[in-house]
Amino acid sequence: MTDDLIVESEGPVGRIRLNRPKALHALNLAMCDGVLEALEAARGDAAVEAIVVDHVEGRGFCAGGDIRMLAASGATDGVEARAFFHAEYRMNHRLFTYAKPIVAFMDGITMGGGVGLALPCRYRVATENTKFAMPETGIGLFPDVGGGWYLSRLPGRIGQYLALTGHRLDGAECLALGLATQYLASDTVDTAKARIAETPQDIAGVLDALATSAPDAKILARKDEIDQLFASDVLEEIYAALDADGGEWATQTLATLKTKSPQTMKVSLRLLREGAGMANFADEMLQEYAVGAHVVQRHDFIEGVRAVIVDKDNAPRWDPATPEDVTDHVIDQIFAPLPEHEAWTPG
Repeated sequence: MTDDLIVESEGPVGRIRLNRPKALHALNLAMCDGVLEALEAARGDAAVEAIVVDHVEGRGFCAGGDIRMLAASGATDGVEARAFFHAEYRMNHRLFTYAKPIVAFMDGITMGGGVGLALPCRYRVATENTKFAMPETGIGLFPDVGGGWYLSRLPGRIGQYLALTGHRLDGAECLALGLATQYLASDTVDTAKARIAETPQDIAGVLDALATSAPDAKILARKDEIDQLFASDVLEEIYAALDADGGEWATQTLATLKTKSPQTMKVSLRLLREGAGMANFADEMLQEYAVGAHVVQRHDFIEGVRAVIVDKDNAPRWDPATPEDVTDHVIDQIFAPLPEHEAWTPG
């Protein structure tokens, strides 16, 4: 195991606790392997009736993955990056298919890899501290860890809007969109965990009894606008719709899109289009692994990490620089399946 992950038991409940507070509990390879080991051990342990996934302290549930490592690896042979994705996606899939109930407490920043950790769980608790986003296009990546599956199943075109812009949702919005199953005040979270340990057979009852009314979900006031302006799966057509609208929100949204990687915005649109028709979650992971293996070694990801995370100048030089210059051929190359011996497998 790793010091970055605490695995323990509390009566009939297995606890998986993220413990990298200085990194907002961002996942590394050892943590993904540790979660897999913990799930496998609990699977065959009749004394464990449920699992709780949370973080030890700080304002992040999980802020993502080990982006600096991925970029450094992508700049060379990509081997370490692929090993991380392979383990992370196995973890995502194992959570998705796990027979025993799992509760994720999204009490804080839940982004990227944190989304992949929380959304497969049967119960997903949001609070007033929840900040939920898939901001990958801002660093030349795409909403992976099942993003093509989850975002494509949100109402209307909200998933496409979130995938392209990286817009942050609060806890109330997560509840309204079905990304969270319950909304609790953060000061009742510890009580919820204690009661789950006492009665793991009635997790829904415990959470519902402690749940509080969530504020209005602000994003729903924009739903019709989002559905109209993000109706197309063609990025250029979304740009044109936003430009033609000319309103303040559309203008600000178009300006936001122009800061993102055109290449990975196009990747994201295709990922959601194809993800909507995926027969099962394993097929989604297989495709995302192939896409991730390609994207992590391309210019935009390495440049995006440099601009946003390393140098922090927030001035990435995307290549290609405009949607029009990202050809269908390039996107087809990124989505090309890997050779069978290199492809992702569930385990």
